[in-house]
Amino acid sequence: MRKVVLITGASSGIGLALCKRLLVEDDELHLCLACRNMSKAEAVRAALLASHPTAEVTVVQVDVSNLQSVFQASKELKQRFQRLDYIYLNAGIMPNPHLNIKALFSGLFSRNVIHMFSTAEGLLTQDDKITADGLQEVFETNVFGHFILIRELEPLLCHSDNPSQLIWTSSRNARKSNFSLEDFQHSKGKEPYSSSKYATDLLSVALNRHFNQQGLYSSVVCPGTALTNLTYGVLPPFIWTLLMPAILLIRFFANAFTLTPYNGTEALVWLFHQKPESLNPLIKYLSATTGFGRNYITTQKMDLDEDTAEKFYQKLLELEKHVRVTIQKT
Repeated sequence: MRKVVLITGASSGIGLALCKRLLVEDDELHLCLACRNMSKAEAVRAALLASHPTAEVTVVQVDVSNLQSVFQASKELKQRFQRLDYIYLNAGIMPNPHLNIKALFSGLFSRNVIHMFSTAEGLLTQDDKITADGLQEVFETNVFGHFILIRELEPLLCHSDNPSQLIWTSSRNARKSNFSLEDFQHSKGKEPYSSSKYATDLLSVALNRHFNQQGLYSSVVCPGTALTNLTYGVLPPFIWTLLMPAILLIRFFANAFTLTPYNGTEALVWLFHQKPESLNPLIKYLSATTGFGRNYITTQKMDLDEDTAEKFYQKLLELEKHVRVTIQKT
C-alpha cells in the first residue's frame, strides 16, 4: 500500500525540493501537493511524474492564510484518502522583511558574529497585516492555518496501530524573547516570523502530549539558510551572489548555511525514515552543511517548557472555537 504524504507549500523552494527528494527515496509514494496556485502545482505535478512515472502525484488547492480554503481542502482530502502517513507543514511567509543594517554591522565586529549569521537574531523585522479572517497574516499562515488543517484531518492521522507524522518547517530564528502568550499573534511586535516559528515549536510539543497515544507524532526541523523566495525577499538575488564568497567562508564556522533547497531538506528527508515514537519531542532537527558541502543532521534542544506549550495549545483551541462560530454566521 502506498504511503501518502501531504506537503503544504510544495510548488517552490524547500517544498519542491522535498518532493523531488522523497520520490528518489521512494518512487511508489503518493504525494499530494497542497498549494495556493493551482497552475504552478499542476506544472510541478507533471514534472514529478515525468521523472518518476511509478509515483502517484495529486494536487489540492489550499491557502493556509484563509480558513475557508483550509476547511474546503480538508473536506476534499477526507473524501480522497482514508489515512495520511505524513504531513509536511512547510508553507510559510516572511512578508516585507527589513534588514537592520546597524545591527548587522555591529554584529560583524562582535564575538556573536557566528551566532548572528546562523540565526539572523536581531537582524530582521517584518510588516504584518490583518487577513480576511481578522487574524495576523504571519500567525495565520505559519501557525493557525496549519493547526486547523491538522484538527480537520485528525480522522486520517490518528491510527495507533500505524503512526502518522507531522513535520513542521521551523527555524533557528524561533526566539523565546519574540513570543508572548498575551500576544501570541504578535500584533504588537516587529518580528512576527520569529514569533510564529517559536509558536510552531510550542505547538509541536503540545500536539505530542495530546496525540501520541492515538498514533500521531510531531517534529520540528530547520532547513537552515537556503536561497528561496523567502530569503530573496530579504536581499535581492544579485546581492546574495555578491555575498557568496564570504558566505562560503563563514560556512566553515556556521553550518546553518545550507544555501540550496536540496541541502535544506536534509533533516526533513531524514525524519521520513525515522520511527516517530523514537524521537525526542523537545528536540529540533537541523539541516546542516559543512564548509566542504557535505550535508548532515544536527540537533538542538528547544528553549521552551511544556507548561507554556500547553497554555498556548489551549489558547489555540479557544481561538478555533471563536473562528468556527464566526464562519458559521457568514
